[in-house]
Amino acid sequence: QIIVDDDDSKVWSLYDAGPRSIRCPLIFLPPVSGTADVFFQQILALTGWGYRVIALQYPVYWDHLEFCDGFRKLLDHLQLDKVHLFGASLGGFLAQKFAEYTHKSPRVQSLILCNAFSDTSIFNQTWTANSFWLMPAFMLKKIVLGNFASGPLDPEMADGIDFMVDRLESLGQSELASRLTLNCQNSYVEPHKIRDIPVTIMDVFDQSALSTEAKEEMYKLYPSARRAHLKTGGNFPYLCRSAEVNLYIQIHLLQFHGTRYAAIDPSMVSAEELEVQKISLHTSNEQEEQ
Repeated sequence: QIIVDDDDSKVWSLYDAGPRSIRCPLIFLPPVSGTADVFFQQILALTGWGYRVIALQYPVYWDHLEFCDGFRKLLDHLQLDKVHLFGASLGGFLAQKFAEYTHKSPRVQSLILCNAFSDTSIFNQTWTANSFWLMPAFMLKKIVLGNFASGPLDPEMADGIDFMVDRLESLGQSELASRLTLNCQNSYVEPHKIRDIPVTIMDVFDQSALSTEAKEEMYKLYPSARRAHLKTGGNFPYLCRSAEVNLYIQIHLLQFHGTRYAAIDPSMVSAEELEVQKISLHTSNEQEEQ
């Protein structure tokens, strides 16, 4: 746990795993309901392949600028000048805002945006954003749970939702209220400030909290982004479709192998990694043929 602000109550919790010699790790930012450990499947797999990954849990921040400033201080504290960001839902929005915030002296080397959005107005909650801090925890949890999938689900997806419900229960009123505020406060991403950053957009074709319009908007914002589509996976594909998600993460990070922005220990670029390169080549060839 790390405190980087003058305010002692703002504690960042994080898991930092993999080789410390890597100076440009992949950092995971969770959704509204998530804690740092929702990415345990990614931490286990990617560190096993030689990547350095950091999963974060952000403290209570009430606006995007304050979050970005705190995150910058955290990176300074960890002595990381450039990082790759994987953001899920709200985490994806914050990742884009941080890339925009630091565009004059860039800190973000690349972005993987999973079920992410670029404009908070899609939730039609901008008018209530200022009242979340007043609501009791049970009401806030109800708002979040309203976006979780219901109805018959396959076992992995059901387990993923159970895990997220459990994590949601661990969050206090101010944590939840602040995240919902960040999620719904009137704000949007200015794409011209982050146009040069390599982006992979990861989304699912089945039911998730994101509307088709929100997804289309993301494709428009990042016309040259790579797309990683999962047939199924709901709101939390990193939990219930972790093998596919991990593969897409590897494919995204391949472009940095052998550079100073590699997130992997060069001695660990193994046969397994080369296999991923083959798959990646194969899929890109297929896409070009279609």
